[in-house]
Amino acid sequence: MRYARVSAGGRAVWGLVGEEHVELLSGSPFEAARPDTIGTVPRADAHWLPPVVPPVFYAVGMNYPRHIAHAGAPTPRRPEVGYRANNALTGHLSPIVRPAGVTGRFEAEPELVAVIGRTLRHATRDEAREAVFGWTIGNDVSARTWQHQDRTFWRSKNSDTFKPMGPWIETDVDALAQTTTLRVNGQTRAAYRTGDMVFDPYDHIVEVTRHITMHPGDVLWMGAESVCHLEPGDTVDVEISGIGVLSNPVHTEGNPS
Repeated sequence: MRYARVSAGGRAVWGLVGEEHVELLSGSPFEAARPDTIGTVPRADAHWLPPVVPPVFYAVGMNYPRHIAHAGAPTPRRPEVGYRANNALTGHLSPIVRPAGVTGRFEAEPELVAVIGRTLRHATRDEAREAVFGWTIGNDVSARTWQHQDRTFWRSKNSDTFKPMGPWIETDVDALAQTTTLRVNGQTRAAYRTGDMVFDPYDHIVEVTRHITMHPGDVLWMGAESVCHLEPGDTVDVEISGIGVLSNPVHTEGNPS
């Protein structure tokens, strides 16, 4: 199944995505009982929101060998996570806004995102696998000059609109057997096997839950193999086969073009 969040009647509503329509639901798919259907909207007319607003937004860095080699960084010896801010989230087809003060490299990183579906602590690997409700797509946008200027990644990774996610959560896919493709203005800039990670999602979930309780709706972004520079006026697509395509135009702050 494909679950999304869309704007309907001025509010965020969960939906079940079909070929032609989005079936609007009375509640969250994380609830024990299946929500009721309260209406439909044509899929072509849907205003897509981030498919979940996570209680905790976990992010993995340097998790693909090619990215590690390109950065000249050491290979991680154990799974580790960082955190990102919910304000950076934006949905499918919504603009990525480059702040007026950004100079230098402004880059996209295509990422698989695991969505947690149950409360989890001290998980085994099997329990970690069972706890993944589904999978969505993320684009980890980064302002590299800011990243090098600041002690933390507070603005280079977390500025508004820097974390497109969507378009939906796919619950029925072997995510690690897929291909991730990054396109800018229709041209392929990167393509790689999604599962070619140093540590996979279940390794990270096991490690996190040794210390921190994970909850339904938490997300875990899994890192990228490749990056690509973006300019205002571009449209960037992140496709993960078996899940979908996340597409966003790039704007400059104060100039919607």
